[in-house]
Amino acid sequence: MRVVKEAEQRRNEILDAADELFGQKGFDGTSTNDILQKVGIARGTLYHHFKSKADIMDALIERYNVRLLGAAQEIAADKSIPVVERIIRVVMALNISGGSSEEIMEHIHKPQNALMHQKIQKVIINGVPPILTGIIREGIEQGLFNTPFPYECMEMVVIYANTVFDDDMVTMTDEERFSRIQAFIFNVERLLGAESGSLMDTMRMFGREDNSGNM
Repeated sequence: MRVVKEAEQRRNEILDAADELFGQKGFDGTSTNDILQKVGIARGTLYHHFKSKADIMDALIERYNVRLLGAAQEIAADKSIPVVERIIRVVMALNISGGSSEEIMEHIHKPQNALMHQKIQKVIINGVPPILTGIIREGIEQGLFNTPFPYECMEMVVIYANTVFDDDMVTMTDEERFSRIQAFIFNVERLLGAESGSLMDTMRMFGREDNSGNM
């Protein structure tokens, strides 16, 4: 007896299978036949939901988009969290330098998924600055920051962080990474017109302390 499933359920099954196969074999190494066999469906069923393998990848990217930006937006909207802590939590939720979406990032950082990686970066670079800008504007109202360019500042921050702290783009030792983080925070303070040293406590959120227990 043929199993008939709801369209959304079937679509998600195809995406789940493709996601697993892309992780194992890479986008280029996975064929539509592989996906068909994994899900156990006819080719016509696949093409009813997706026009091509590239279309499947774009749908996966959109699913990642919802998870990544959704987590960031949820944090940004929580005004019970102090402004500076919220900024860092948003960055970490996006795994720009480690965070709650590690599984997604580990998956797309595989060499065979370079195209997926590029598309996720585009999502982050276009989607994150507006989220952070709202928090920066709150900080301006509270007197924490002083900049006429909150969006542009956050665009610079996101592009730098998403590039330099991406192990696929820049290879660093732990010491080099720590130095980059210090310099990054030092310069973000100046971009935002924040008081010198006011953001350095955020180093604790990167898990680095010296022998005396200070950052």
